[in-house]
Amino acid sequence: MPRFAFTIDATCGKARTGRIAMQRGEIRTPAFMPVGTAATVKAMKPETVRATGADIILGNTYHLMLRPGAERVARLGGLHAFMNWPRPILTDSGGYQVMSLSELRKLTEEGVEFRSHIDGSKHMLTPERSMEIQRLLGSDIVMAFDECPRADRPRDEIAASMELSMRWAKRSRDGFDAGGAHAEGAALFGIQQGALDEQLRRISAEKLTEIGFDGYAIGGLAVGEGQEAMFATLDFAPGMLPEAAPRYLMGVGKPDDLVGAVERGVDMFDCVLPTRSGRNGQAFTWNGPLNLRNAFHAEDTGPLDERCRCDACGTYSRAYLHHLVKSGEMLGAILLTEHNLTFYQQLMQAMRDAISQGTFAEFAARFRGGYLEKRDRV
Repeated sequence: MPRFAFTIDATCGKARTGRIAMQRGEIRTPAFMPVGTAATVKAMKPETVRATGADIILGNTYHLMLRPGAERVARLGGLHAFMNWPRPILTDSGGYQVMSLSELRKLTEEGVEFRSHIDGSKHMLTPERSMEIQRLLGSDIVMAFDECPRADRPRDEIAASMELSMRWAKRSRDGFDAGGAHAEGAALFGIQQGALDEQLRRISAEKLTEIGFDGYAIGGLAVGEGQEAMFATLDFAPGMLPEAAPRYLMGVGKPDDLVGAVERGVDMFDCVLPTRSGRNGQAFTWNGPLNLRNAFHAEDTGPLDERCRCDACGTYSRAYLHHLVKSGEMLGAILLTEHNLTFYQQLMQAMRDAISQGTFAEFAARFRGGYLEKRDRV
């Protein structure tokens, strides 16, 4: 397999379907990456994650650098061996978590000095150190180090932040390229910033393209701006990025977010929503989300979703899942997480099929009709 090769097999409007070939395997696009924050997709065994249809998962640089430590993971054979996931892994840069989780932090041109949310210990994260950590982890797709400001900040602050992220992108590129054997087998993605501002997004895209990356992420969305504003930005942001490279929308999202983003030309996604929701009693279905805590599920002998092939749908009733959730039994979290990840992968496959068949607009309309108009009872 090549180091990194992206092939677009079909398009339908702005939607694309294709394949990313890497040394640890092929990634079908549009792709949804389950989040394995601390070297585990919560409540799931790696082989079960793969059985849902996932081709790639995401690991978190910030959390892994703090515990168990990147150097320790490297001594233990790298992240793939450590967590028993032999397929591709994308690692984020740690920048977003530093900004959102660390109460005490100092941002400079060099990087970010912060205190761990675990034990208060002091750390310094720079573009070079982020590249080193991701190299020690053995990441297949490495993310450039960036800053992610809130979309409601003043424009001059967002512009200054974007320019800083572009300088950090160049340092990330240089740091990654100095990685020897790891750089020869891995890929590096740049991250477009600029919040909701079209001009700033264009400047960011031009600077990233000039540096040159294997893929390009759209950062700074899904941070509280709402779906309408996110879609308005996605109406122009993906088209600013190189057409021949994959486009990755970071931290998204709800099933209807995924459909709308694919409609606008996005190829890759990650989000904690399906796993977090599964642990909290919510299931995603083709007829909208279900809250298994609701009492009217208590004597329902039907499956969560008749169209789903997961164990939870094929073996257990809504009544039993309701009982598990209400009782706080861990099996409820396990089964609902497996169902949600299976549903997300089935949704991605359905989108890939519709794009290949030239019927994506019809698929999207049918999906929204079933998913958005049929809501769980309160």
